[in-house]
Amino acid sequence: MGIISFQGARPKVKKQRNLQIKVSDYMTTKLITFKPEQSVMDVINLLVKHKISGGPVINEQNELLGIISEGDCIKYLNESRYFNMPTNDATVDRFMIRDVETIDGNASIFDAANKFIATKRRRFPILKDGKLAGQISQKDVMKAALKMNSQHWRDM
Repeated sequence: MGIISFQGARPKVKKQRNLQIKVSDYMTTKLITFKPEQSVMDVINLLVKHKISGGPVINEQNELLGIISEGDCIKYLNESRYFNMPTNDATVDRFMIRDVETIDGNASIFDAANKFIATKRRRFPILKDGKLAGQISQKDVMKAALKMNSQHWRDM
């Protein structure tokens, strides 16, 4: 006597392994940006007002010059208090990070996740034709994960 199954036929699950979810699909394009000649106190006010942790520094041609973050601003505040310096004359140019890692907008969201893990960065600017096109943050990757969760994250 053979084995009888009460489950019936199971539908075949289609795996979507080749589905590429790009960084450009989840990047932020409406960015708060800063200028090199802008005061650090102005940056601090904007970071607090917009509840962001940093942003790109660009020139008039929308070319990326650097990044300024909360950490850079705290460094400035610490130095200004320690050396009893005036707080209104320090500019972004002096405190920004110039060596900025970027990520390709055509990279997969999983490549971005791996790059975040490897570098411990909070954000990566995306350039297109040498100009700032957007920015991807760790939070954007998490938003992508939530959106894809209903589409069987494991099968991606």
